Amino acid sequence: MTTVHRWTGLEARALRLALRMSVRTFAAHLGVGTRTVSKWEKLLSTTEPRQDTQAILDTALARAELSVHLRFETSLHEAGRADGRCARPVAFSGPRTWEYETWADDLDRSVVALSRQNFPFAQDLLRRWLVRFPPPGLDEKGLYLHARTTSLLGDVQRDQGALLGPLSARRSYQDARTVFGRLGVARRVAQLDLSLAVLMEMSGQLEASARQYEALAVDDRLSRRDRARARLWVGTALSKEGDHEYATRAMLAAVREFDDLSEPEDWAVAHQKLALAHRGAGDLTAARRCIDVARTAGLADSPLQRVRLNTAHGHILLSDPGTLDDGLDVLAKTAQVAAEYGLSHQRRSIEIIRSRHATSGGAMRPVRR
Repeated sequence: MTTVHRWTGLEARALRLALRMSVRTFAAHLGVGTRTVSKWEKLLSTTEPRQDTQAILDTALARAELSVHLRFETSLHEAGRADGRCARPVAFSGPRTWEYETWADDLDRSVVALSRQNFPFAQDLLRRWLVRFPPPGLDEKGLYLHARTTSLLGDVQRDQGALLGPLSARRSYQDARTVFGRLGVARRVAQLDLSLAVLMEMSGQLEASARQYEALAVDDRLSRRDRARARLWVGTALSKEGDHEYATRAMLAAVREFDDLSEPEDWAVAHQKLALAHRGAGDLTAARRCIDVARTAGLADSPLQRVRLNTAHGHILLSDPGTLDDGLDVLAKTAQVAAEYGLSHQRRSIEIIRSRHATSGGAMRPVRR
């Protein structure tokens, strides 16, 4: 962002133009006389505002939107080319305005790459900004972007199965949570608490993750959708623990909430997880009904979503002696897709299901996915 060490009439005029204000409006905006602004406009770099006015100009620039900073910097750059003798007392600390905008654009691009499981490209987009602009020297806008970048890097690491350790999703989520906490962005902190609970579940800490999900399901810092997802995940953790009755009730509550919120993708995923809960409870009829709902919803448009859905489908097929071969075929093909896209956690889950089938003869029993 731009900072001015010492204002002259030149910088004051550039700020007025960036704010797109007339001389009279700009004077009123600053709380100074119109004649004062006219003097700056006439004398430019040969005049300096008084000390108290310097502080007023600092505040006006600091409170300006990113687009104003961009126009301000552009105006100063053009003024410098027009008069090379002007040594403008201006510095750029951290990213400039257009770099912030490019950074935000790259975050959007990384989200798209992540949704397609293009992990190398998503990781490259994220790491280039983390390396280029470390937290020291960033203002609040930069720190916010840094925390968003670190959080998304955690998503990449989670989907690749790097859950714990110094270069893991947990470390990235914790780092992002610390920055958002310092910035006072409560919603982002709560979302990261939810992400950390997911890691606990994925790493086998089922009881602890279920307790965390239950707390977040009623946490007002989260949106209704995120609270409903937390409620759904209470069910997934408890189902893996074998508490299928309570898990089913929690999942049904989440299904109703997603329906009320008009969230078709979450609604379909909830039916997928509900199918596994019914399967664990021994109700294959209900399990087939729910997995059919999830499959016919037609919303599994990414490799990760397809792998999760087909893994659940194959797991249910294995539970019926009449569909054993179909289940093995579905899981074999799904394992190939997981390997192709680097979905190591999902591939391990498939192998666990297949190995348990081999040792139990297809008996229905809960499995940690």
